[in-house]
Order: sequence, then structure tokens, then C-alpha cells
Amino acid sequence: MPEPSSAAPGAPASAAAPDAIVIGAGPGGLAAAAALRQRGLRPLVLERGEQLGTSWRNHYDRLRLHTTRRLSSLPGLAIPRAYGRWVGRDDVVRYLERYAEHHDLDIATGIEVTRVERSDSGWELPATGGRVLTSPVVVVATGHNHTPYIPDWPGRDTFSGELLHASEYRNAGPYQGRDVLVVGVGNTGAELAVDLAEGGASRVRLAVRTPPHIMRRSTAGWPAQASGIVCRRLPTAVVDRIAPYLAKVSVPDLSGFGLPRPTTGLYARVHEGAIPVQDVGLIAAVRSRRVEPVAAVERLDGDKVRLADGTEIVPEAVIAATGYRRGLETLVGHLGVLDGRGRPLVHGPRTAPGAPGLYFTGFTHPISGMIREMAIDARKIGRAAARRR
Repeated sequence: MPEPSSAAPGAPASAAAPDAIVIGAGPGGLAAAAALRQRGLRPLVLERGEQLGTSWRNHYDRLRLHTTRRLSSLPGLAIPRAYGRWVGRDDVVRYLERYAEHHDLDIATGIEVTRVERSDSGWELPATGGRVLTSPVVVVATGHNHTPYIPDWPGRDTFSGELLHASEYRNAGPYQGRDVLVVGVGNTGAELAVDLAEGGASRVRLAVRTPPHIMRRSTAGWPAQASGIVCRRLPTAVVDRIAPYLAKVSVPDLSGFGLPRPTTGLYARVHEGAIPVQDVGLIAAVRSRRVEPVAAVERLDGDKVRLADGTEIVPEAVIAATGYRRGLETLVGHLGVLDGRGRPLVHGPRTAPGAPGLYFTGFTHPISGMIREMAIDARKIGRAAARRR
């Protein structure tokens, strides 16, 4: 069997069979591999893209972490202070490259694992190119942003305007002077709407199904992430009771602009997978009416978009910031390790019954910061895997 090619030019993959295989070379996968290596194991990281950090490389230009540099480092290497408090996309990619080099990680790119199967030696992974890899330990770190999802709106195939997923958006350049509808008011949709408004789109509307919880990214120097870390230790009911009072103090009421305050609890929504929107300009853009909240999309019809309140609009482009599918069903769905929504039953150091040595990281929506939690998971996975060995 030909050896996988390494992500680092001139650095071939190890000839010895790996002690662990990590699927995905994003922050979670790299952190897990570094932690495994620190514990004396020889992990091999498999990445379906041609470079590590593929998802990060493909994000929109203005993206910055909504978590602080200090609380977003992976185990064993701090993010350089020169990258600033809110690290930009390109600097995240540079950091991941530096991280892999610092820990001398064995990374094979251009290889997609199609299925994880049980075997006598632990796990067997059929992959592209006819390869079949085996390992007693497998860490699945393919992340939330695996498969872009656009709802199957009625009339979608007849829409004559431009329709694209947010994963295809890079910057506002192609939309200058155009009427654009952004669908979805998560962090991505909110930031894309602001980017379009600031980048010269003639009109920007933001379709909202459920009003989001909006938080200032930082208040008087105190980052929202720090509050999230505190809230992780509190009961859901307590956080939901306190959050509306804090929101009234820090975030203006946007009801008169079409974006009312949410009626559902902040932390209850987090448990459902909806993290609060970090304000990076949305509040000001809505108040100045450069971004217009509208009702959710009901159907597409020719050049028109019908909204849930019966309004018909005629945008030139529709950008669907409607999330992703994890894509875990075909990979591990047959192993009984997923819940009814396709989410891993366990994460971090725990393994599901009947699946010893199979770990998951990066599939939760922690209010305390995903990268921070993946770093914590990585250390725990390293310890758990070492004990199994």
C-alpha cells in the first residue's frame, strides 16, 4: 500500500503503523494529535483537503475569532501576541501550520475516510485511493462545517437570481450595487450582512426565523467568552433567568427595527445548538437601517422570494447562511454512536458502549468557545488513549 503524502513538503508519513488515526486536520484534530504524541503515541492525521485547516482557509475574508487569542490557543503552543486579541482567518491558518510543525505531526492530505469499521485490531478505515488503514484508536474531528446545507425551499430550482451557500462567500466585492438577501441570523449570517452593507451592496436584508440572543463581543474589556466560561458551571435555568437583564443593560432593543428580543432562554438555546450572536457591527447596521431584518423565507418563485409574513421581495442574490450537516451518518452511523439528530452520543475522553477507542471532538456548541473546549478535549483524549494502551 502506498504511504499517504504528508502535509509538510518533504516530510513523508511514518513507515510504522500508527498508534492512533485522527480524521480531520482542523484545530480539534491537530490538538488531539499533539496530545496523543505527547503521551507517547504515534498518531496519523488524515485530511480530505489538500492542506491542513481546509475549512478555515475557505471562510470569508473578514472572519475573526469571537474568542480571545489567549483563550483560543491549542495545547503546547500559544497563539502569537502579534496576531491581536481577535485573531483573523489568515492568522488562524498560519497558527495551525506552525502548530503542526512545532509538534512534528504526521499529516496525510487528500485522503478522505469513507467509513469507520470495527476490526480485530480495533478499527479499520477504508479511504480514497483504495487504502485501508487500521488503528486501535480513532479520533473523529471532522467538525460541524462538513457539508454545506441549503434548505429545500419550494421553488428553489426555479429561482432565477443567484443562490449560494455562505461557504462560497468571500467578500462583498461581487455584490456592490446589488440587492442581497442573507438567510439565517447566526454569527455567519449576521457578519455577512454587515460585510455586504459596509462593502457597497445597494440593499441588504436579513431573513430571521427565530430572533437570536445578541451579545457584545466585549464589554469594558471583559470578553463575552469569559462570561460563557462562568456560565458553563451554572444551571441552565439560572443562566436563562439572568441573561435577559444583562442583555437589557448591554444591547439596545431592536424591536422597532424588526429584530425583537428573543423569548427563549439563552442557555436553553445553546443546548439546542444555537449559540448567541456576537456583535461585530450588526446592532449599528440594523439601527442605521443598512441591514433590514425580514421574516423567514417560505418559498422561491422565479425572481421572487416569498417570506413567512406573506411579503414578496425580489433580491438579485440570496446567500444561505443556513449551516452545515456534520456528515457523520455515513462515517459512523452504523456503529450506534450517534443520537437521533446525528450528533455523537459522547465526546472528549468518553467512548460509546461497544466502541472502545473511538473518540469525538469538535461536535458541541460550547458557549465558552469551541477552540478552547477542543483544546480541553484533546488533553483528556490523550490521557484516555494512553491508559488504553
